[in-house]
Amino acid sequence: MTIKTDHRLLYLQVIDRLKKDIEAGVYQEGERLPSEFELSKLLGISRATLREALRILEDENIVVRRHGVGTFVRTRPVFSSGIEELFSLTEMIERGEQKPGTIFLSSDTREAMDEEVQRFNLEATDELVIVERVRTADGQPVIYCLDQVPAKLMPSNYKSMEEESLFNLLEKESNSRVLYAVTHIEPLGYHEKVSDVLECPPESSLLVLKQMHYDQNDVPVLYSVNYFRADKFDFHVVRRRV
Repeated sequence: MTIKTDHRLLYLQVIDRLKKDIEAGVYQEGERLPSEFELSKLLGISRATLREALRILEDENIVVRRHGVGTFVRTRPVFSSGIEELFSLTEMIERGEQKPGTIFLSSDTREAMDEEVQRFNLEATDELVIVERVRTADGQPVIYCLDQVPAKLMPSNYKSMEEESLFNLLEKESNSRVLYAVTHIEPLGYHEKVSDVLECPPESSLLVLKQMHYDQNDVPVLYSVNYFRADKFDFHVVRRRV
C-alpha cells in the first residue's frame, strides 16, 4: 500500500509510516530494513524522498545506516546512565536489573613503561597489573575491558578472587576508594577484535571510554579502556549554563 493519498510532504508520511511499522513489530530491533529500491517501490515514492526520511529517522536515533551494508532498526539501550555519575561496571549492570558476570581473558604483571610511569606517578622500577576481561549481563557479553593497576595496590591472588568489581577490590585490599575519573569518550564503528568478542551485530557500533580513576587522596589508581556495545548502553550528561 502506498502513502500518496496523504497530502502532507511525502518524507513526513514516510517517517510516520516507518515509525508505525517499527512500533507494530513489522521491523524488529536490530533488523535490516528492505533495500532503498525495495522500500521506495513498496511505498510508491522516489529514492530521494526515502533517503530524506531515513536521514531524519537516523537523527532521531530510530534507525542506523551502515555504508555498504544497509539501514537497521536501532536497538534500544538496556543500560542508561548519566556520564557525570561514576560507579563500577558491576553496579551499572545491576542497575539495569541484570546479573553481572566476568570472563577473564588474560592478565599480566610487568614493569611500567615511561608513559605509564608518568600516568600513575610511579617509580621507574614499579610494576603494573594489566587485566583483560569481558563483562557480561545475564550471560551476554556487553563490555570489553582493559585495565591497568599499580601492582602494589593489587593482591597477589587477585586472579582467583571472586570479586568482580575493581573498585571494590582496590578499596578492600589497599584502602583506595575511587572517587572520581577523568574520562574521554570516543565513538568507534567497528573493531576487528572487540566487535567479535562482544558478538556485535553488523549494525552495532562501540563507545570507548578511556578513564583515569583517582582515589580519596587524588592518587591515580586505575586506568581503564572500556568498549561498550552502543546498542546496549546510553550515556548522557546534564549541562548547565554558567
